[in-house]
Amino acid sequence: MAKDLSTREENYSQWYTDIVTKADLAENSAVRGCMVIKPYGYAIWERMQAELDKMFKDTGHQNAYFPLFIPKSFFSKEASHVEGFAKECAVVTHYRLKNDENGKGIVVDEAAKLEEELIVRPTSETIIWDTYRGWIQSYRDLPLLINQWANVVRWEMRTRLFLRTAEFLWQEGHTAHATREEAVAEAEQMLRVYAEFAESWMAIPVLKGVKSANERFAGAVETYCIEAMMQDGKALQAGTSHFLGQNFAKAFDVQFLSKENKLEHVWATSWGVSTRLMGALVMTHSDDNGLVLPPKLAPIQVVIVPIYRNEEQYRAICDKGLEIKKQLEKLGLRVKLDDRDTQKPGFKFNEWEFKGVPVRLAIGPRDLENGTVEVARRDTLEKEVLHIQDIDQKISHLLDQIQQNLFQKALDFRTANTFKVDSWEEFKIQIEKGGFIEAHWDGTAETEQFIKDETKATIRLIPFDGEAEAGKCVFSGKPSARRVVFARSY
Repeated sequence: MAKDLSTREENYSQWYTDIVTKADLAENSAVRGCMVIKPYGYAIWERMQAELDKMFKDTGHQNAYFPLFIPKSFFSKEASHVEGFAKECAVVTHYRLKNDENGKGIVVDEAAKLEEELIVRPTSETIIWDTYRGWIQSYRDLPLLINQWANVVRWEMRTRLFLRTAEFLWQEGHTAHATREEAVAEAEQMLRVYAEFAESWMAIPVLKGVKSANERFAGAVETYCIEAMMQDGKALQAGTSHFLGQNFAKAFDVQFLSKENKLEHVWATSWGVSTRLMGALVMTHSDDNGLVLPPKLAPIQVVIVPIYRNEEQYRAICDKGLEIKKQLEKLGLRVKLDDRDTQKPGFKFNEWEFKGVPVRLAIGPRDLENGTVEVARRDTLEKEVLHIQDIDQKISHLLDQIQQNLFQKALDFRTANTFKVDSWEEFKIQIEKGGFIEAHWDGTAETEQFIKDETKATIRLIPFDGEAEAGKCVFSGKPSARRVVFARSY
């Protein structure tokens, strides 16, 4: 499978697409701009979803579900929100089809026009805040901590599997609070949840910070984000959390009676991650041999491949493989015994290596005699021989090592490709090479837009942990109190 794979150096974009399709993660659908997530890809998403869902519930959130369709009038209630999403909306105008009178198939029934058009949700703030008006009456109803797992539609002209599609899967949290301080604390907490998930489960190091006003979510007072570096040096926004202030509460008249018996508007947040994380996973860890998966998210953590020459060996080795499988499954590991007799061991080795299974065990006749097994790790492609009696402790430890190694490798790559730049000429040269650029910015939208127009680089974030450092804007030369992170992005 790796023979037909483009290399990262030759064509990074094609390399990514090759891995997504050839590793059976997803494929383009008959609907332009939409994708089919295949079982192996969806199994990874399910692993992500399960852990994130647990993390949300551990922080007090509950799941609910809201309509896919949103009345058009709802979007006009929050001015910056409608402006931000207007160009991406899919609109339902009619509710019925009919047979064409000229025998040309099915057509829209012009007599079945909706009184008010419906928007296929690009995000759910409007429909949710209209609903919250009926749920919130008093301070006793707060905080309201709700999450939704759903699909959304944002009309995209240029699409790429997982990274940018017209329809994608995500979760969106929407919370209501009695005070500004509680809402800000919630938005910051959820960003930390995302960062913990990215680093501990996806093995992807991320920067945490706040977006500039130009890059802020439409309708938000403040947008917090995590940013990851892909292997081509571009940034990928891996999660966002928004402090919405009272904008949506005022737009939809969501008020509560406070402890002081005063009627006040609630304070709000929203936050979300999507199947874009699948793209981040592929681009951060994979290599020219195919997909590489961190053990915590791999649908199959260990694959066992029997090597045999005849039917007698096949049965004996498969029996031993099944014994090892059960042994490892008692430790909570996800194990597959590939006992297919329709494919040779070499094919199986290549297939599972390409699909990113963290550990491969091979058992042949000699291993059966010696009580050993050959162990191959996907991240380094190193092999060693283990005694089967040691396999419990060794394999669990090896999976932990692989998880840590993938994170460290990605962190080292980001460190090596992060640069401090102080002049405009240096900035223009470095941005062509890729990576994160730490540079001073004068804080104006005009300078930010000029840099974007000239170089296609945007301010990815203003780091939370960045130190105050007086300097001059990399473009205008005006005073700046600290550096921000620029990069080209997906």
